[in-house]
Amino acid sequence: MATPDMLINALTTMLVTLDPPGLAPVFLGLTVGMTAPQRRQVAFRGSLIAFGILAVFALFGSSVLGLLGISIGAFRIAGGMLLFWISFEMVFERRQERKEKTSQAAITIDHIHNIAVFPLALPLIAGPGAISATVLLAGTFPGPADRALLIGVIALIMALVYVTLLIAERLDRFLGVTGRAILTRLLGVILAALSVQFVVDGVRSAFNL
Repeated sequence: MATPDMLINALTTMLVTLDPPGLAPVFLGLTVGMTAPQRRQVAFRGSLIAFGILAVFALFGSSVLGLLGISIGAFRIAGGMLLFWISFEMVFERRQERKEKTSQAAITIDHIHNIAVFPLALPLIAGPGAISATVLLAGTFPGPADRALLIGVIALIMALVYVTLLIAERLDRFLGVTGRAILTRLLGVILAALSVQFVVDGVRSAFNL
């Protein structure tokens, strides 16, 4: 049976790994041009999808990746490359240029759903680090009841992520067009560095360096 210390350790590990405050400004950059209801929808769907992903890894652990022949190192490399692509578009405003060529109606339901899945749910929320932490924690919660408690911890953290993204929507009102442009470029650089770190960690893990 899981002890209080194990639950506190799991809660702390997931909280530090997901870093809800760090997700808030990234969320602002990814949802430029969306209305408040659209932002809430993206935040809810992204958090829900990320919870589902982490819950699957909590239940099945490393057997999921092992069954597919995928190592955590390979997952880090792939996630880092995809994240670098997003950061490149943020820095050079490629995403904004595409939006300017179309009307406001371009932000369709499909677009909102796509943003919620990638890159918000995966790899920003349920990224390689969060999945790795979930798989490692699942190893310390062997029983079915223990796994249920771990999923409860993940649900609690994901609720905190959702609330943080809602707060990010309010912060966006104070930034303005100039503030959003500066923030998007700055976060693009940070995301680029983060994506490179994902790749470096993945290479080290894959080749046991």
